[in-house]
Amino acid sequence: MSAKIINESNFNEVRSHEGISLIDFYADWCGPCRMVLPIVEEIASERADLLVAKVNVDDNPALAKEFKVYSIPTLVVMKNGEVVKQVSGARSKGQILELVSV
Repeated sequence: MSAKIINESNFNEVRSHEGISLIDFYADWCGPCRMVLPIVEEIASERADLLVAKVNVDDNPALAKEFKVYSIPTLVVMKNGEVVKQVSGARSKGQILELVSV
């Protein structure tokens, strides 16, 4: 399965998810975001136990503001709808998998 595209109108799906969610805040023009996106997609296809989502900050500024996304890419890990980790900058697959091991 690929990462779910999340926007302001369907974000409640992430908030109400029971378990671990990984959210990638990105922009199409962002070089480091383009490096992370294939890794996020790979994790989405390998880890059915995770809700993996991506949020385009240009299209969803209210979500970016709510999560205090000042730099992209920003990865947010939520557990049962609550933020447990948040990091900015490109990360390797191993680093991202470590983030979701909460």
